[in-house]
Amino acid sequence: MILLSVSGGDSFFEFVVVLIVFVAILVITYYTTKWIAGYQKKSQGGSNLEVVETLKITTNKYVQIIRAGKNKYLIIGIGKDEVHMLGELTENELNELKNHSVNENTSFASMFQNFKDSLPKK
Repeated sequence: MILLSVSGGDSFFEFVVVLIVFVAILVITYYTTKWIAGYQKKSQGGSNLEVVETLKITTNKYVQIIRAGKNKYLIIGIGKDEVHMLGELTENELNELKNHSVNENTSFASMFQNFKDSLPKK
């Protein structure tokens, strides 16, 4: 019966090879993911719809600001099985919202009231 023994140098060499292969796979995966994302973004380019901002409310409920056309912005609420239009913004109102900062002590009720007050009266 022949017993093969692996010396310390051989096992270290095998470890280094496996580590290099693992890192190479991670790098290839990273760049492939970036390439696919860029390709998908280019394929959607030139369309009239664009998601400007998304806010996650709960696990499967979101509020999004969507640009439709050149300067029309829609606020929509997205749930598990439904989509509701919440309102419209002009480009000026969108820029005003971007300029407002929110601190940790601001309540949602006060932010919502400020938003309602800033909307034009009908």
